[in-house]
Amino acid sequence: MPFKFHNKQKSLKRRFLLILGAIAFICFVALGLMVMFWDQILPDYGYKKILLGCLIIIYAVVRFARLLRKEEGEEDEK
Repeated sequence: MPFKFHNKQKSLKRRFLLILGAIAFICFVALGLMVMFWDQILPDYGYKKILLGCLIIIYAVVRFARLLRKEEGEEDEK
């Protein structure tokens, strides 16, 4: 099993930032999908709408992945 689950609880700051980051992730993905598929947003852009929407979604994924990465001060207990 590649994942290590620890019984140690995350700090209050870390939990708050994780929840806030998840909300931001959902908002950015929704924005990207709106840009791609809603015809009233950027009506005359054609394929550029799809490209912009994909870039927004990729930004959301990268931002959320950076949030899940451990900070320098955190230690991995074995």
